[in-house]
Amino acid sequence: MSSLLYNIFFMNIIRTFIDGIMLIEPQIHSDSRGYFFESFNQKEFEEKVCKTTFVQDNESKSSFGVLRGLHFQKPPFAQSKLVRVVKGAVLDVAVDIRTGSPTFGQHVSIELTEDNYRQFFIPRGFAHGFSVLSEEVIFQYKCDNLYAPQYEGAIAWDDPDLGIDWHIPKDKMLLSEKDKTHSRLKEAEWLFDYSDMLYCVPE
Repeated sequence: MSSLLYNIFFMNIIRTFIDGIMLIEPQIHSDSRGYFFESFNQKEFEEKVCKTTFVQDNESKSSFGVLRGLHFQKPPFAQSKLVRVVKGAVLDVAVDIRTGSPTFGQHVSIELTEDNYRQFFIPRGFAHGFSVLSEEVIFQYKCDNLYAPQYEGAIAWDDPDLGIDWHIPKDKMLLSEKDKTHSRLKEAEWLFDYSDMLYCVPE
């Protein structure tokens, strides 16, 4: 029975070119009634992705053109995030901001939609943001540390050194006042150190 259950709830893990950032594709079971899938399984996640415990779930609703990012939290409240889209579509982006990292300043961008059911894991040591590609989006994410506004950090979404294509015309973008004023990566007052053990990826 346990073997059968494991096969039913199997998640496909896709590793990206940046170590630690992973795309997760759950196994979807659908029939004439609709569909079912297991969106999270702590045991399987720790075995295949990262040994961490999520302590806070968040949800946001946004309209087309909204861009949120690029955000992170500093230690001791650094966060890993597991994100997904419930309704609509986004371009989700993770930027390596670990000084000394072989991929420092590089990013991975993934389209997450209500139809592809994909989830994106962003470990500690990365800045995160997303742009809304659909008329409306409902976006959910799990965090392995609590929100701490006094430890907030951010990088400019339009830093030319990052070269991020957000898939939205600039004149259509909607940003918060805070997100309009963040520093470029090379001007940041604080960044992560690649030598710090921020998370644990299984062998």
